[in-house]
Amino acid sequence: MKPLYLASGSPRRRELLAQIGVPFAVVSAPIDETPLPGEGADAYVERLAVAKAQAGLAALQGPGVVLGADTAVVLDGRIMGKPENREHALAMLRELGGKAHQVLTAVAVCDGQRCESVRVSSTVHFRAIDAAQAERYWATGEPADKAGGYAIQGLGAVFVTGLQGSYSAVVGLPLCETAEILAEFGIACWQEAALLPEVTNQR
Repeated sequence: MKPLYLASGSPRRRELLAQIGVPFAVVSAPIDETPLPGEGADAYVERLAVAKAQAGLAALQGPGVVLGADTAVVLDGRIMGKPENREHALAMLRELGGKAHQVLTAVAVCDGQRCESVRVSSTVHFRAIDAAQAERYWATGEPADKAGGYAIQGLGAVFVTGLQGSYSAVVGLPLCETAEILAEFGIACWQEAALLPEVTNQR
């Protein structure tokens, strides 16, 4: 069985993959995440997941299977992205408050011979968020590097009134779908969850 590599720096994705007992190493796979002109959110997350997996493959010194993933928070068809600064984060929270939004996560697995991908859509409902609450949440530091400016698995959970879809996909990796696609590459769940060494792209 070829070793599995995760092309992501996200600690959430590392925790989720370890949760289902799949040993893996982390490989550096920096890519340009700028949306293409006219690109829809569905196509965007799937393109980035595939690009991350392919960039991870390019960084390996030998054979392996690479998993890439990307998550986007989408409101009224618009990709929210990560907040650029405090004002941007507060504006995001104002927009999301009292509404339902989509969270799209795509997973791609490549081994140099083939690349398979899957996309999962979930709907998250937020309660209203007043300005003081948004300020206090920003002050915790949690929203700074999160798509949509919040973390459902963290302090941001207090805003969530409902969820239709996959909780793990909203966090960053849909575990059911990930397990299924890994099985197609001969990688089973429920192995020892020991992590392999990190691989850094030196080029």
